[in-house]
Formats: sequence, structure tokens, C-alpha cells
Amino acid sequence: MPSPRLLASIAALAALVGAVPAAAQEEVNIYSSRHYDTDDSLYAAFTAATGIAVNRIEGEADELIARMKAEGANSPADIFLTVDAGRIWLADKDGLLQPVESETLESRIPAHLRHPDGHWFGLSTRARIIFYARDRVPEPPQTYEALADPRYAGQICIRSSSNIYNLSLMGAIIAHDGEDAARDWATGLHANLARAPEGGDTDQLKGLVSGACDIAVANTYYFARALAEQVDGLTGSTDGIGLVFPNQETTGTHVNVAAAGVAAHAPHRDNAVAFLEFMTTPEAQAHFADQNNEFPVVEGVPVGEIAASLGDSRRDTLNLDALGENQPLAQQIFNEVGFP
Repeated sequence: MPSPRLLASIAALAALVGAVPAAAQEEVNIYSSRHYDTDDSLYAAFTAATGIAVNRIEGEADELIARMKAEGANSPADIFLTVDAGRIWLADKDGLLQPVESETLESRIPAHLRHPDGHWFGLSTRARIIFYARDRVPEPPQTYEALADPRYAGQICIRSSSNIYNLSLMGAIIAHDGEDAARDWATGLHANLARAPEGGDTDQLKGLVSGACDIAVANTYYFARALAEQVDGLTGSTDGIGLVFPNQETTGTHVNVAAAGVAAHAPHRDNAVAFLEFMTTPEAQAHFADQNNEFPVVEGVPVGEIAASLGDSRRDTLNLDALGENQPLAQQIFNEVGFP
């Protein structure tokens, strides 16, 4: 049964959609690697509020970045939207984004969740946390660093080292603990794997249910999705899974972002900025929270009911641009220790 807050959020978006002008006079072109059908109503609400039509091209982040590079100054892209700080950093490194000055964005989005010079802005967050089988792990690791402890040998499921989520996590460990400690961590984590990395985050959680592993690392919204809807092999078995928001006594739990920036050659720059600003309104932030179980970036917007049920935590305030800056070294370290 949808929560009253979710129903109210959907009703508010529906009311906005009903007010869409018959023919929008303006447009904004979004290159997006977010693959969530729930975002359709969000874009419709933006059009209703501004009269700006949304044209969306979806694809994998690397494909969209390559496309923007090939298009050059003739690119129609106004916004690049993706789901990891490491990916938005790659686009910025290639000169595909431009700086934006907006009092609205700077006042609503915490400094550590946006580029220092306004090249990109976090629109929602998700935490990468530790899950474990309650009946097999009486003392689960309480920190990311503890995942490398030999006591957890043969117990851990995690995605491959080339996965952008893990590269970003490693980037944070490099920033906090230094290169040598990060190399030791990668070595220990590799030694503790229950199986060779395979599949996505949902597959790591399924590994807890099947008994393939006892501990898994995954983003919060994958588990929240299993609580909110049917996920084969996971929903119905979540009571046996415990979770830890790591590093509460040190750096805080590692978070990542869905982020967007204005394209370097945006033909509709003002519309692109208006889109970013709309994404930080209470209505849009509630959409991220309620319909995709992400965490709002704007202070004061409540966390969605399902995500809130996971518990609260102190979160890392490292500026997420560091995750991208450390990405090449992160991959180098994983390769050096033979992490698949």
C-alpha cells in the first residue's frame, strides 16, 4: 500500500502535469543514464511548471559521454545526467560541462555534493553500505576497512573492481586513509571474497539469501526496492538480512549522487539551469525520495518511508569530486592486487 506521503506527492505531480501548456515554446535536451520510468512524471512536472519541453536521450554513461565528444560544438545536449560522481567527473574531465553560478543551487545543495566551481550538482544521494546474513554473521563489520579483516575470509560478495560504484568507494578510501592503506584494503578484500565478482548490486544481496556469501556491499536503494516491490530471489527474504551504515565513529558512511551538469555547448543554457533548479524544489526532491528510494539533497525534505525504515546515519562529507580525481589510482590499485 503506497504511503500517504507518496500518494500526496503523486497527486501534486499529477496536478502539475494537468496544467501542461498545449504547446511548449521552449525545450531542453537531456542526455541521461538514469533508467527509471518513475522519472517520466518528474520531467512532465518540470514542463508543467515552466513550459519547457523535455527531450530525453537515454544510454549508458560512457556511451553518452562518447557521443557528446563526437558531436563537439554541434552537440544538442543541454544537460548530462548520470548516477555516480565518478561518471560526472569523467564528463567534466573531458571538457563536456560548463560552470554554472546559481544562488538557488548553491543555497539548496550542500557544498560537498556539488562541484567546487559549479560544473555539476548532486540531485539525490544513495549510501553504499554493508549487508549481512543475520543467522551467519553475529559480529558484522562496522567499517569499510573491516571488510579486509581476515576474520571475514571467504564471506564477501561485491561487484567487480571496474564497477564505478566500487571505484568511487575506493576513491573515498584513498582520500581518507591514503594510497598505501587503500592498497592493503584492496588486498584484504580480495582475499575475503566468497566468489569472483559477478552481477549487479541486487545479485550481491541475492547471494546472502542463497548462501553464496555472508556479507555483501550494495547501494541502499537496491535493498529498499526489494522492500517496496517484488524482486525475484530477494523480496520475501529480507528479514534475514541485516545492514550496517559503516564508519559511524570515523568518516561517516560513503555516499554517492545522481548528478547533472550543463553541457559545454548547451544550445538552451538558461533552460538547462532552470531544469537543475527545478530538481531542487521540494516537489522534485520528494519524487526522488518517494519514487526511487533515494535520499534528498535538500535539507528539510523528508526521506521516503521505505528508505527511512533502513535507519539513519552520519554521512561522509568528503567533496565528491575527489571520488573522480582518485578514480584512475583506484583502478590501478585494484589491478595491482589482482582484484577481478
